[in-house]
Amino acid sequence: MLKIYGIKNCDSVAKAVKFLKAHKIPYEFIDFRETPVDQQTIDVWLESSDIKTLFNTRGTTYRTLKLKEMNLSDDEKRQWLAKENMLIKRPVITVEKHVIIGYNESQYQKLLLQH
Repeated sequence: MLKIYGIKNCDSVAKAVKFLKAHKIPYEFIDFRETPVDQQTIDVWLESSDIKTLFNTRGTTYRTLKLKEMNLSDDEKRQWLAKENMLIKRPVITVEKHVIIGYNESQYQKLLLQH
């Protein structure tokens, strides 16, 4: 079953959900605020992606926590993602062993419309 991780009021998550509904793709929505993701889940995502893609440096949380000034290592960023899920770039879609980070319609078409 396809899973989409994010928060309800995120524009990118809304676009992804709209895409899934338009193509009648069943999914399970996991809201970071209600069900935080743990370090193990983040580490699994990082097996298919990289920290630069998953770590959201453009969001309010990143600025509020002043993380840019901390000059974090990749491992520290990895730990911050588990501590503060709002730092995860949204949405994260998992299907089988694939992970798609962010709203990317061409990737969605390529990967999700094959099934």
